[in-house]
Amino acid sequence: MPKTESKHQVYTLLVQVGRSADDGMPEGASGAAMVCYSTGIDEAEAVRECVALLKRAGLAPLDVTGYGSLSERLAEGHDIPEEETELMQRALDENSVVVAQTTTLYDEEDSNGAEAKALKPGKPAGSKKGSKKG
Repeated sequence: MPKTESKHQVYTLLVQVGRSADDGMPEGASGAAMVCYSTGIDEAEAVRECVALLKRAGLAPLDVTGYGSLSERLAEGHDIPEEETELMQRALDENSVVVAQTTTLYDEEDSNGAEAKALKPGKPAGSKKGSKKG
């Protein structure tokens, strides 16, 4: 039987996560922003798979913003570095979710010491991969 080509595509997602017990985030962090590459037949499936994986990892996803598939991003004129393209291809080849960047977020305080609603980013972390299978 000939191998049929997958209709899966890889989608770029920005996921905001809140705090949960044993999430591994530094003390004082209010959450994190994660750039993920997730595969799916459509963006909705890619989002579901990414959120499920992050929940299994002990994180608390709050919001997901989709930036489209690789082909959609290229058609919109996005400049996508080779390193990013390689991570997207890895996600597609492995039918997985690749966390390409994690930025820890902290609540800002105004000059009166009151907590502001805006978040400021911390230092970005490295790349992590999680498989959707299993």
